[in-house]
Amino acid sequence: MQVSIETTSKLERRLTVGVPAETVDSQVDERLRQAVKNVRLPGFRPGKVPLKVMRQRFGPGVRQEVLGEVMSRSFQEAVTQEKLKPAGQPTIEPRNMDAGKDLEYIATFEVFPDVEVVELKDYPVEKPAAEVTAEDVDNIIEVFRKQRGSWETVERAAEKEDRVNIDFEGTRDGEAFEGGSAEGSDLELGSGQMIPGFEDGIVGMSAGEEKVLSLSFPDDYHADELKGAAVEFKVKVNKVEEMQLAPLDAELYAAYGLEGDDEAEFRAEVEQNMARELRNAVDARVKKQVMDAVIEAYSDLEVPAALISQETDALRNQMFQQFGGSAPEGMDLKSILPDDMFAENAARRVKLGLVLAELIAHFELKADEEAIKAAVEEIASTYQDPEEVVNWYFGNQEQLAAVESKVLEDKVVDRLLESAAISEKACTYQEAIALGQQANQQ
Repeated sequence: MQVSIETTSKLERRLTVGVPAETVDSQVDERLRQAVKNVRLPGFRPGKVPLKVMRQRFGPGVRQEVLGEVMSRSFQEAVTQEKLKPAGQPTIEPRNMDAGKDLEYIATFEVFPDVEVVELKDYPVEKPAAEVTAEDVDNIIEVFRKQRGSWETVERAAEKEDRVNIDFEGTRDGEAFEGGSAEGSDLELGSGQMIPGFEDGIVGMSAGEEKVLSLSFPDDYHADELKGAAVEFKVKVNKVEEMQLAPLDAELYAAYGLEGDDEAEFRAEVEQNMARELRNAVDARVKKQVMDAVIEAYSDLEVPAALISQETDALRNQMFQQFGGSAPEGMDLKSILPDDMFAENAARRVKLGLVLAELIAHFELKADEEAIKAAVEEIASTYQDPEEVVNWYFGNQEQLAAVESKVLEDKVVDRLLESAAISEKACTYQEAIALGQQANQQ
């Protein structure tokens, strides 16, 4: 086998590979000889079809199969010989595939970049400093009670957090506009569901009362024709309802995974879960800043376009699945969710993956069994039957590999934090949770 290599860009390589004709032809003949045993042709006894006839009838098809296998195998041998690490599949350009002549083809592909360890020192990391207060616990429990509560009709004027049933008709310059009217619509006051001023305008109205609200659509409203438009809404209140919170009892506690009717035990369980969420939010916020520092330190690192393309496809499919979607038959997902929606995030993820892999090797980090088990148990603790979840993870190699990957990633973060300039910023529980959510979304 003859191999020549050409560097066409920083990451792209162009291999010209030549394979002797004898290698291909001998494999074609051998495959045809093996096929004789199972071929039945008119005029010939089973297993007695001459090789010449086999070549005439089946030679071209068998040759195509052999050529594909030979090119795949020889490509792998060539990159091993040249000590290359391809990133993604090569583009194959046949140069000569004629029978009796040496096979020659060109394989164009990208290689993984060489990642040199860059020292990160004294980079700033701001760590949220928060705690779970009794008031925070009260607020979460009130949310639980609302979720399990019921709406009851009241004979009074509407207040914020009440739910009203309304008819409304919106007009612009005296003309109704699309989507501006409804009958028997439920609206929770203070939810921010309607444009500014609409819900506030209903506060103080009672069932049977009518009112005209003069409002304006926001300048950044999603419908271009209504951006900043002055409109009027004729509103009639049909019913005012007040939320009746679910009682603190065994039924409520059971709905959130706690048996018994001990309120103190329920509060302790809620506080423990909130403390775990707070810890995860703080870790996410800190980790995001560390990763940002890594990206900045390796800003000049070029990554293979093939890997970015693969990650783009993965992110697109992930988003589609999150919304329970399935593309209509014959429709390309790219027409619904184009590449540019994911390109920046995909490039970031690929770069981080390459750099973290190098840092893991450089620091000689290992995901030991105890760390993996602790991570699985942490995940399982949020479920009603933790033991069942633990068993499921350890019986699923793919999920366990994902946990191992996260453990290693966290070890890299801990190692890099040793060189960071860490400061703390006091904040509330809710502010810390919001920061964590923002970090996880980026």
